[in-house]
Amino acid sequence: MLMHHGIGLDHFNSLPRRRAIHALYECCCSVTWAEKIADGRPYPGYEALHTAADAELHALSAAGLAEAFDSCAHESVSERSVIELARITRARLTRMLGPEEGYPEY
Repeated sequence: MLMHHGIGLDHFNSLPRRRAIHALYECCCSVTWAEKIADGRPYPGYEALHTAADAELHALSAAGLAEAFDSCAHESVSERSVIELARITRARLTRMLGPEEGYPEY
């Protein structure tokens, strides 16, 4: 379960660096990746964030990818590839941020 659930992109963009890294670490479990994504803020939209996240996953070393996969042991993984890690990470980012259109007002 993510501690940062449904926080929205605007709130994520405004988090202090350390808190943003913490929130991102929950999505991928790579400090290197989380730092790079946090430092790329602000993101104008979900797609820009997802694009940056995918690019930084591809930039991880083999050891960095192995570390991220080892932390995703509780996830259903079909193969240990960057594409599979990107799928998991995108799903976690979406849960962290919540729906792109926001939550309905009640």
